[in-house]
Formats: sequence, C-alpha cells, structure tokens
Amino acid sequence: MNSQAFNASQIVALPENKGFWSRDLVSTRDLNPPEVEAVLHLAGLMKSLPAEFRGALAGKQMVMFFEKPSLRTRLTFEAGMASLGGTTFFVDQTHERIDAREKLSDIAHNLERWVNAIVLRTFDQQTIEGIINALSDLEHPCQGLTDYFTLQERFGDLKNICLAYVGDGNNVAHSLLLTCASLGSHIRVATPCGYEPDAQIVADACAIARQTDATIELCRDPYEAVAAADAVYADTWASMGREHEADERSKIFQPYQVNENLISTAASHAIFMHCLPAHRGQEITDAVIDSEQSVVFEQAENRLHVQKAILMLLLGGEMSRLQIRSAHA
Repeated sequence: MNSQAFNASQIVALPENKGFWSRDLVSTRDLNPPEVEAVLHLAGLMKSLPAEFRGALAGKQMVMFFEKPSLRTRLTFEAGMASLGGTTFFVDQTHERIDAREKLSDIAHNLERWVNAIVLRTFDQQTIEGIINALSDLEHPCQGLTDYFTLQERFGDLKNICLAYVGDGNNVAHSLLLTCASLGSHIRVATPCGYEPDAQIVADACAIARQTDATIELCRDPYEAVAAADAVYADTWASMGREHEADERSKIFQPYQVNENLISTAASHAIFMHCLPAHRGQEITDAVIDSEQSVVFEQAENRLHVQKAILMLLLGGEMSRLQIRSAHA
C-alpha cells in the first residue's frame, strides 16, 4: 500500500486567491485538473491532520435537501461539517420533490439568505444548479473524487494506474470518467449495448483527457476492460428511480457481474471498488466484496475526508487564506 504522508509544513499561509474556486460543485466539470488534484491533496491533509482544521468553518451553516435516501452521503457530510466547527440542517424530501410546494428559484433565494452551503441529493441534474451536488441522475462528483482519492492512497501516482468500471453507464460512471480525465489517469468502461455513458459526458471527458494525457476506453466485453487492471469497480445495475427496470436489467447485466472469474483476469495486486449499497449476488458476489482485495469501506470512510475538503475549498473559513501545496510540490 502506497499511502501518502502529510505534515503541517505542507500548509503555507499565502494571500487568498479569490478567483480559483467557484461557489458551486454541480459537476466534476466545475473543477479544472489542478483543482481536482488540490481536492485530493487537501483531503489527504485533513485525513492525516484533523486537529489542524478544527473550527475552520466555525459559524458556517449548511442545509441538506435529499430527495433520495442516503446513508454514507448524509452522515459523512454531517460529520465532516461538525468536525470543522460548522452546523448542518437536514430536510428530508424523500416523500415529495423539493419544488412540490414552491418554485425552486424562490426556495433558493430564501436559502441563500440563511445558510452558506446547500447540499442536494436529487433526481434531475437541473435541480442542483447553484449548490453542492450530493448525487443526481447524471453525476455523483463527490463519489468520483473520493474513489480517486482512495486509488491515490493505495497506488500513489494516478497516472500509472488503470481502473476498470463494469456495468451501467450511470452517474457514478460519468463522474469516474470526468475525474479520471482531470487527473491524467487511465479508465476502461464496459457496458451492455444501450447502457453506455452519456455521449456528452464522454465527449467532455475526452476533451479534458487531451489536455492531461488521460486514456479513456469504452468497450462491451467486461473481460477486455478488466484485463490487467489495477482496480475493478462495480455499481448497482438499477440506480434509484429505476427499480422498476430491475428484473429486465438483471438479465441484461448478468454477464457483467464482478465475480471471482472476472477478477482473476485483473492484475495480481488489483483491488475491488463499489460505491455502496451493494446488491450481493447481482453486480457483485460475496466472495469478491468480502475479500482482502476489497476497499469498499475505505471508500466509504474517505467520503468524509473528501467532502470536508470540498466544504473547505468552497466555503473558506479560518483557513481561507491558506494555500495548499499541490501533491507535486
């Protein structure tokens, strides 16, 4: 395992750069490649040196509206904000859409006068414009950033590793593609016909890849994707909101199950990844998810550290005048 070590000397006080960070994280595309690297690096600092950041967001307030149920996303955002000294309010919208009672823009104009950050877990991508995207049907940027932070902890230089994603070309696949492209890494995505990643997401990822020398491959054959890969990633075959398609998808995606036969074609040091919750016996077998190669709970832990880094970079706080050295400094 090639874990990164950090110390306080890597935090250097310099004048604030007000133009570097946007106010929103709607899409991974909101971050340019150096910003993606900075998120991962700051997450490593916050994981290794939590005491350095206590109280960094004191006085800041965050509200979370979730139209979809959540375990990891909700608790890691709440725990992360609390560890930074901020306050969180949770509004359960799983019983109705956020704009069912009131126009969305009116809600937003109220919230911007009360709180510093809005986190939304929703269905439609358009609903989240102007806040932190905790998941939509199109993207899951917090998850993609976390997954590459986990890969960086395990392997070090991300430019030298290959991630194989097998299954549905869904929101997680989209964010993995965009994050991989920003970091100059290598990804292979294997999906059945008709379940490919969104064409615009792929085009955007390829455009970024041309700047960073990343490698993006799309294929049909899961064995082609996994061959000699450093990490193998699975996700649910029927995402939230598509449960009615579960039976049909189960038949289509059966050849894409990540099992011992498929994993055996990856590199001998390969790890297995899943964003959870996992549907055991469907996209993943018990033998794989419970194996020593599995890092699914490391991923879950790292959601906390990456989301703390996102909150710090978007909200500032006591450390808003600190520049975090890049991982290559």
